[in-house]
Amino acid sequence: TRAAAKKLQEQRRGREQPRKLPKRKIVLLMAYSGKGYTACRRNVGSSQFKTIEDDLVSALVRSGCIPENHGEDMRKMSFQRCARTDKGVSAAGQVVSLKVWLIDDILEKINSHLPSHIRILGLKRVTGGFNSKNRCDARTYVYMLPTFAFAHKDRDVQDETYRLSADTLRQVNRLLACYKGTHNFHNFTSQKGPREPSAQRYVLDMFCEEPFERDGMEFAVIKVKGQSFMTHQIRKMVGLVVAIVKGYAPEDVLERSWGEAKVDVPKAPGLGLVLERVHFETYNRRFGGDGLHEPLDWAREEAEAAAFKEQHIYPTIISTERHERSMAQWLSTLPTHDFSATAHAAGAKVPSPQEGSEEDGDSD
Repeated sequence: TRAAAKKLQEQRRGREQPRKLPKRKIVLLMAYSGKGYTACRRNVGSSQFKTIEDDLVSALVRSGCIPENHGEDMRKMSFQRCARTDKGVSAAGQVVSLKVWLIDDILEKINSHLPSHIRILGLKRVTGGFNSKNRCDARTYVYMLPTFAFAHKDRDVQDETYRLSADTLRQVNRLLACYKGTHNFHNFTSQKGPREPSAQRYVLDMFCEEPFERDGMEFAVIKVKGQSFMTHQIRKMVGLVVAIVKGYAPEDVLERSWGEAKVDVPKAPGLGLVLERVHFETYNRRFGGDGLHEPLDWAREEAEAAAFKEQHIYPTIISTERHERSMAQWLSTLPTHDFSATAHAAGAKVPSPQEGSEEDGDSD
């Protein structure tokens, strides 16, 4: 019919309209709950492993701000993420950069094609050569865990009833503060030799906040800010402090872990790790006040990011911990680690440029 033909013509025109728009480089502020996903980073052609970026790219295509072939080859839209989060890990402040057609109501349209546990919270225009990973000065992660993780191994602790004492919290923070500064973290990741320059990492701050109660169980949040992190680094930093506080490892293992010898460092579960925020201080100083570009500070979006954490991230961590008991199960493995033995790591495997070299993959 004439009406159907007219409707089809309008639909075609709607699809073709964006192609007349110039592509612009933007950044998107993302929040997501990582439960049920194998990673953030997309692996084209590996459809059996669901990732956050699979859902994002699908929404970008369906909303009409990138052509379909850009979903198959993400280099065509100059896509880059600030940090790679792996299996089960969440984010309240992930930032990705890409080129898109700036269609009307772009955020609303993208979000309409995303599940509720993935949200685009903000969008900003950036310089044409902007790369979100390379321009990022620092990343802040939080690690949420039940406080019974810090109960000494010699105490008979009922998980639900344990409450963190002020003395134990002070001990936790004294140990976490040891990580501040530049250290050789080759023992806190895999496939890094002790003499590789990239094993040196700078931690600006690390501390545990006051505990709080949720659903009758006490939790605490450890916050860490660093220039960049290697795969599993944060989980191992948390794991070693837990092992010391519980009485499985001596305190001097921290100092030994930065030496050349190989030290057995346990890796805490991925469930509690959240990418909280990424920082662009250098970019903001250079371009944030040039009259053309906005500073990447996301102050207006903070309340929405906090609300997303409270609605989607923290409840998922709490309910998963209750039902799957990932922290309790992991704690039961600590006696199997030998914290007194060290092996010389001079023969440690050195990765090829493609292997183990991507930073900010803390989690899997």
